[in-house]
Amino acid sequence: MGEKAICQRGYAKINLALDVRGLREDGYHEVAMIMQTVKLWDEVTAERVDPAEAGPDCPPITVECNLPYVPRDERNLAWKAAALFRERTGITEPVRLRIYKKIPVSAGLAGGSADAAAALKAMNLLFGAHLPMQKLIELGAEIGSDVPFCLIGGTCLATGRGEIVERIRPLPEATVVLVKPDFGISTPWAYQQFEEDKVTRRPDLPAMQKAIAQRDWDGIAAQMVNLLEPPVLKEHPILNHIKNDLLDKGATAVLMSGSGPTVYGIFAEEKSSSKAYKFMKKYYGSRYTVLERELYQPGGRRPAP
Repeated sequence: MGEKAICQRGYAKINLALDVRGLREDGYHEVAMIMQTVKLWDEVTAERVDPAEAGPDCPPITVECNLPYVPRDERNLAWKAAALFRERTGITEPVRLRIYKKIPVSAGLAGGSADAAAALKAMNLLFGAHLPMQKLIELGAEIGSDVPFCLIGGTCLATGRGEIVERIRPLPEATVVLVKPDFGISTPWAYQQFEEDKVTRRPDLPAMQKAIAQRDWDGIAAQMVNLLEPPVLKEHPILNHIKNDLLDKGATAVLMSGSGPTVYGIFAEEKSSSKAYKFMKKYYGSRYTVLERELYQPGGRRPAP
């Protein structure tokens, strides 16, 4: 019978660079991004449900969550992950997903994708399916563009619509201070605001990878550009104030993550990040979510490929 329940973590991400390269035939935008896992996670537990105990009307997938406003049906990416996994593996046994969220919702931190990745890993272990990581990545790509990265984690180059993911040299150790305002940004809206003819500067991803390899934070910071950021900052000027405050408090670089609205600052020195965190928490914490977290490399820091 195996385990009754399996718990897996799904980690948040930040975008170090996000380049948008036009609309694809499938309706998605072509992108090229460097993404980084942050030591901030949700926990997803996949639990077997005994049909005899649950009764004849037991749904095949049940979702529970500590946040009441998180969807518990097919709108939830973890639900989609469980449904796709059951379909492709032929599992008929009902499953319950218990999601404990710590990643802010609608934040540009891939919280929903992280939950889907954790659900796939948990289901794979719970039911002994033994699907290799590459197969999980293929399933993840069907669920959402960020799910493959959330399965792999660390420091990665993502291309295509975001689903083609390659591990690259890890970033130097650093701490991030994240500020998530009390509003969300629709990812489709952010992409709809993107105007190719108004782009004045793109991130140079090869240059960023070279700077990462050289452990050069100034070089990394010089390429931290997010092409989705300008229209979001225009719509929500408070994000500019947050960025400036993080810079004033010693951040090496600041950027909006993904489609926003979370803004983060990277601090190479922990002492500086602690001071910045205390200031941001005092100034913004009554209205916004302010977090201080380390960068994260799954399995420990790895050498360059």
